[in-house]
Amino acid sequence: MPSPDAPSIRPRRLRSTPAMRRLVAETRLHPAELVLPLFVREGIDAPRELQAMPGVQQHTVDSLRRISAEAAAAGLGGVMLFGVPAVRDARGSGIDDPEGILNVATRAVQQEVGDALVVQTDLCLDEFTDHGHCGVLAGDGSVDNDATLERYRSAAVAQADAGAAMLGLSGMMDGQVAAVRDALDAAGHEDTAILAYAAKYASAFYGPFREAVDSQLTGDRRSYQQDPANRREGLREAELDLAEGADVLMVKPAMSYLDVLADVAATSPVPVWAYQVSGEAAMIEAASANGWIDRSAAIHESLISIRRAGADAILSYFALEVAERLR
Repeated sequence: MPSPDAPSIRPRRLRSTPAMRRLVAETRLHPAELVLPLFVREGIDAPRELQAMPGVQQHTVDSLRRISAEAAAAGLGGVMLFGVPAVRDARGSGIDDPEGILNVATRAVQQEVGDALVVQTDLCLDEFTDHGHCGVLAGDGSVDNDATLERYRSAAVAQADAGAAMLGLSGMMDGQVAAVRDALDAAGHEDTAILAYAAKYASAFYGPFREAVDSQLTGDRRSYQQDPANRREGLREAELDLAEGADVLMVKPAMSYLDVLADVAATSPVPVWAYQVSGEAAMIEAASANGWIDRSAAIHESLISIRRAGADAILSYFALEVAERLR
């Protein structure tokens, strides 16, 4: 007989076996909810490994096509393309050049997997400018918001012309969603979707990404990316992007901003995504390389936490290996 003091409510019943835990799990991962960021570099003849991002490469156009085909076969939802040009200038001319590396790569990937994946492109000037900022500079060295919007409008049309199904607006300029939506519609690209990096913070966790895009940045981006101290501001930015016509909202980084992600997800009528950024992935890699954590378990738990906080999809450098594991 049980003791009179024994509990009658026993939540552990639903944790008793692997089968029971699987049955009652509230949050799951699916390959279609994962997006793989990919880097394509002009002027290389073979993929280059990145020291700060184990397992991630700068691709040639040919190797980009191959890994995109692997992503499609694994059932991923999409790929996000970043271009690394051989030549940069103050206005980021390569971003709207039809023969610029990102637009050439977009055409190639769209031809390869466009029926199976959502081909997305990063619409930001930082990879293409010789100063590394996300916009054009004014005479005093600050980023000129409104002049930058004109560059974004041109870049949007060029990327849509190249076949991008969704544009990732990551520059954090005021009014960027409205400007790009107007330019796309005027050019006949009404069906091209906008992924607004609505709550993008000036984070220390972007460090390894700088190697991936060979960043030329001096200084910081704190005058346009958000202050990590501010939570309500993230929701305000999301609401502004919604009002301007965003199709999907992004919170970036993901793991250190789960509160912001939950806020946005609780109120958004459109899908909300999150980006598990380079530094977040690198920490898992470094800790596992030292034998301090179980790598596979930590990757899975990190992605589950992002989904649990409200992300409908996740950009992650682990996307392909996780999708293959889930199959």
